[in-house]
Amino acid sequence: AKDYELRQYETAKWVSTVIKGETQKEAMRQGFWKLFHYIQGKNEKEMKIDMTVPVTCLVKSGYTDFKISFFVPFEHQDSPPQPTDSDVFIEERKAAAIFVRSFGGFASPEKYAEEAEALARILRNRGQPFHEDFFYTAGYDSPFKLFNRHNEVWYFKK
Repeated sequence: AKDYELRQYETAKWVSTVIKGETQKEAMRQGFWKLFHYIQGKNEKEMKIDMTVPVTCLVKSGYTDFKISFFVPFEHQDSPPQPTDSDVFIEERKAAAIFVRSFGGFASPEKYAEEAEALARILRNRGQPFHEDFFYTAGYDSPFKLFNRHNEVWYFKK
């Protein structure tokens, strides 16, 4: 469809952390740094790992916990080094069909929420069943990239 796409993602490992009781913006900041330290070598193998995209944030309606995640690069999918920070963990996300809406610019939590609501409205109008109680934000760019930025919101298909 012109206003969203349906993607099939395979099972994959992500390195994640959950930040509780902060605003989404602050949770993203804290979570990013915890995960960045992991890829810079704060892991059992003291191994540097390449930064990957997207950086995702799980947003659950009615909750103030945010799960921030980095995709584990393909060469480490089989055995990612274990984190040494007890707040950081490796998770395996199962294969899933995901509805995706893309947008540009600098994304704020408000902009992500607006785009997620727009995607939810479109999916409801088209009779597409999806998990409405949570969505993911996905950012693809360094904060230093000023133009042609790429952001997404994701709803999982039922």
